[in-house]
This record gives sequence, C-alpha cells and structure tokens, in this order.
Amino acid sequence: MARSTGDMEIRELTAQRTHSAVKRAAANPALELLERVGYVARGVLYVVMGALALGLALGVGGKATDQPGSLTTLAGGAFGKALLLVFVAGLAAYSLWGFVRALFDPLNRGDHPAGIAERLGFAWSGIAYAGLALFALELFVGTGRTTSQDSTESAVSSFFAYPAGEWAVVAIGVISIAVWIGQFVLARKATFKRDLKREEMSLAEKKVVDGMGRFGFFARGVTFTLVGWFVFQAGLHRDPTRVRGFSGAFMFLLSQPYGHLLLGVVALGFVALGLHSFACARWMRLLGSRG
Repeated sequence: MARSTGDMEIRELTAQRTHSAVKRAAANPALELLERVGYVARGVLYVVMGALALGLALGVGGKATDQPGSLTTLAGGAFGKALLLVFVAGLAAYSLWGFVRALFDPLNRGDHPAGIAERLGFAWSGIAYAGLALFALELFVGTGRTTSQDSTESAVSSFFAYPAGEWAVVAIGVISIAVWIGQFVLARKATFKRDLKREEMSLAEKKVVDGMGRFGFFARGVTFTLVGWFVFQAGLHRDPTRVRGFSGAFMFLLSQPYGHLLLGVVALGFVALGLHSFACARWMRLLGSRG
C-alpha cells in the first residue's frame, strides 16, 4: 500500500514537473514574438478577405474567398514565397497559442462550464490554424491546391462519403450556429477587452480597438450563421451541393435585396476584425507577459 502511494506521488510529481517545463517553454520570449507575428498574419488574412469582398460589393473587382483563398492570393503576389515563410512560422505559433490558452488558461477562463467551452474553442483554433499553417507550407513547396473551391465546402462535403456522414454534417452545422451565438455575445459584451494590456492603451486606443472588435466579431457572426445554416441544410437533405463556406456566405449576401450594401458592411467588418488582430499583436496578454 505504501509503495502504491509512493508511486502515485512520484507520478504526480513527474506530471507537475513536465507541466512546469512545458509552461516555461511556452513562455519563451522568442515564441511570444512568433505568437504576436501570428496575430499579424491572422489579421492580414482577414483584411485580405474583407478587402476582396468589399471590391466585389462595390463592383470594382474582387472576389469572395476564405482564409486559404487569401493565402493563395498573397502567394501569387510580389514576394509571395517570402511572405509564405512568414505565414508558416506565424500561423504555426498562433496555432500553438491556441493550445496554450486551452491547457494553461493564461486568459483566466476558469474551469466552470462556460470557461471550459471557451478553452475548447481555443483548442479548436489551434487545430484550425495548424491546418492553415500546413496549407501555407504546401503552397510554399508547390503542392497546395490552387482551385477556387472554398476550404469549408471541400472539407464538409467529404463527410458524405462515410456511413451516416450526413448526421455528422448536421452536427457540424449545429456547432457552427452555436459558434455564431458566441460571436454575437462576444461582440455585445466585448469580453475580449480583458485579454488586452489596457493599462498600456490610451483612451482613444481603447475606443478604437473595442469598436473594431465589436464590429469584426459581429460580421464574423453573420457569416458563421449562414455557413452553419447551409451546412445544416446540406446534412438534413443529404445534399452536399448545399454546403457553403465563407465565400458562399458572401455570395449569398450579395444575391439578396440590397445585397451590395449587406456584403459591403460584412466585408468592412472583416477588415475591422483584421485590424483588431493587429491590436492584439501589440497588446495581447501572452503567457510570458501577464504582469
């Protein structure tokens, strides 16, 4: 019995030391710098998405696309290869930051149900941006897709190839709609404010950053609503052609009465979300800078 208790204590001590070692590594200043670069990379993708959609709304060129589509657009420009390397590093670091937020809770979300839900969202962000970093790497080495198909459409549609895949698609649609609710709550309550070093911000900076965040998360909430509904309907009717991602949501808005105005507002919201991400790069409380 004593030996069993001793073994348990040794395992607990080993786990604590491992946890502390990983936490110290995650707080490394070089990694923190890369995480801030990740916020900039994330912001650039949202700005490009918004700018392209705004051009479409104004009838001066542009297109409806998602984050991988924005990466593809940037890769085709001047210094595309060099930019892709920056995106690989930045997005990979931002992906790691998602897992750090989920595991170590540097933003103090807690262990209550709402906090756990947010931390699961951070983990999902880590997975999503890991995939985006990998896509950027594939573009760099020349193996990434160059088609115009929305990444959400291709990913969700693949579920129909599996038994009972339509029910998985229905579940994805429901989750997307739940995320929509979360985006609107985030826009309304502006809970993102507590994650920033507001003591280092002027009053004007606080107002601008808060406004961009509210507007940006509202715009993302609108698109998540549409994406979730399209995916839900696709699963319900067992029809993969009904799946629409971000680009499909943009085109749906454009096809509505006053569609150019609707798309223009949402596009500006995505630009605002990108600018808010730049502000996060400057003022976000990371693991090594919680002071």
